[in-house]
Amino acid sequence: MRGFFLFLLFISTMLIGQEHKIVQEADSKQSILIGVTSKKAYQDSNFAWWFNAEYTNYNVDRELLEPYKNNFEDKIIRTVLGTWCSDSRREVPRFIKILDFIGFPEDKHLFYNVDRDKNGIADEVESFNVEFVPTFIIYENGKEIGRIVESPFASLEADLIEIISKER
Repeated sequence: MRGFFLFLLFISTMLIGQEHKIVQEADSKQSILIGVTSKKAYQDSNFAWWFNAEYTNYNVDRELLEPYKNNFEDKIIRTVLGTWCSDSRREVPRFIKILDFIGFPEDKHLFYNVDRDKNGIADEVESFNVEFVPTFIIYENGKEIGRIVESPFASLEADLIEIISKER
């Protein structure tokens, strides 16, 4: 049954697809990304300047993560962020670099880009109960096992390890 639920979760994610759009905010005239994407969307010239700088400059705590690299099987991650948000601009590229280090599959990590009211294109983020961005939600066997909201308590690496190491 768990396998079937996980399969349905993947299929629903694929049906949502990578539907997204770049819109210009009325007040700030800033271009923001709205909708469901992969990390490739941040290579658009509107976002690459901050994404690539933060990704490149972040030093992953490899020593801390190394013993846990194989503990991410059966995990799915959903990231809710705002490309307009300074916390998202800082934490999301760092989080992606961490996942790249551990070899986390890109197809198990989706990005939900929201506007300042925390809305996507449709109601794709409504069920996530997100109040602050970024929010990194980690799932195991179709069930949420933890989240990192806005900024980590200790570090992204330490908070992520704490989430995947909890006994359920």
